[in-house]
Amino acid sequence: MGNEQIPQPLAAAATPHRPAAQKTSLAGAAHQRTLDRIAALWALLTDRPVSLYAASVMRIGYGLLYLIFLLREFPHRDEIWGPNSPWTPALARQLFDQTGWNSILVLSDSRAYFELCYVTALLTSALFMLGWRTRAMSVLFAVVVTSFHARSIFMTDGGDNLILLMALYLVLTACGRRWSLDARRNRLRTAGTGNAPDSVRSCTRQLRDARDTLTTVVHNCGMLVIAAQVCFLYGSAGLYKIQGPTWGSGTALHYALNLELFQPWPTLSHLVDEYPMVIAIASYVTVLLQVAFPFVLFGRLKYPVLTVLLGMHIGIAVLLGLPLFSGAMIIADAVFLPDRFYALLPRLYRRARTWWPAPRRAAGPGIVPPQGGPGVPSSNHGAVPAQKGTTPATGTASKQR
Repeated sequence: MGNEQIPQPLAAAATPHRPAAQKTSLAGAAHQRTLDRIAALWALLTDRPVSLYAASVMRIGYGLLYLIFLLREFPHRDEIWGPNSPWTPALARQLFDQTGWNSILVLSDSRAYFELCYVTALLTSALFMLGWRTRAMSVLFAVVVTSFHARSIFMTDGGDNLILLMALYLVLTACGRRWSLDARRNRLRTAGTGNAPDSVRSCTRQLRDARDTLTTVVHNCGMLVIAAQVCFLYGSAGLYKIQGPTWGSGTALHYALNLELFQPWPTLSHLVDEYPMVIAIASYVTVLLQVAFPFVLFGRLKYPVLTVLLGMHIGIAVLLGLPLFSGAMIIADAVFLPDRFYALLPRLYRRARTWWPAPRRAAGPGIVPPQGGPGVPSSNHGAVPAQKGTTPATGTASKQR
């Protein structure tokens, strides 16, 4: 009897089936987690437009940058894009047949037509910067940039290429929602539709909701493409630099500073070149930041990285004479700053104005100084002086008595 085995309980007998149940539950949890992430990404894509302030900053920046560029090249416009350019419209058409590019500047060889196109480009850049009819102006701005870029494609550099890409991408974005004339007009229109009938208001709201949903999806996709383009630009530039021996030895900036083509101020370039240790550190930091840039965008480390990149681009503009390229890169970096940063700027400006003491107004001829000396009541608290030829009120009252 003592050797008889005790029968196992039902719970113990069911233990071999637990791992399968656990695997099923883990798979279900992972599947649910994946579905939740997909739903969150879909909500992020369709619920609200992201980075509206960043898109507006890019609109203002690239519109202003291209306007300054056209004004800067205004005396040389005929040599670069005009019908009398060494790269004639006929040569440009032959190149377009091979590359597939096109330009509105080669539609006619007339000088008047070219001047009209140039003035149109100036007005388009200014109106796009101000945000007037932004949807139409963004398309026209992209056409202008593409036409001028293709007309003289052998005289372009990296800054021109980046402006061209961003001009095409900004067509997809709602870059006129903030800091624009369109935003001001929409605010006034919203305030004016408050007195409309309920039927008209409901119909308008439905149409606006459908339009906003479509605009939100296209805008978010456009901002995602812009961010991916900037990350690819920095990452590829860093990887290409690693392959070169001059960047590995820390002497690349030394050779760049000694090229006559990149010496707007030779004295300043030679002065900086006298510090080889600083040049080597700047070379290594440049490569490190460009390679690591796509990996620091999802944390707070991106803010010091963007600050260092800002200083790097300013240095490129000053030392190497590439302001167009540096300005295009600085504006492109603005896409990674959140909207709360841009929304904070007006509040900081208003707070700075309250901290700054208001200037005191000097006593002018229109300001009456306080009357009376010490111990003498002022004219505000004393009796009103009697005019010449009249009797004071007290004397009149005593006579009447």
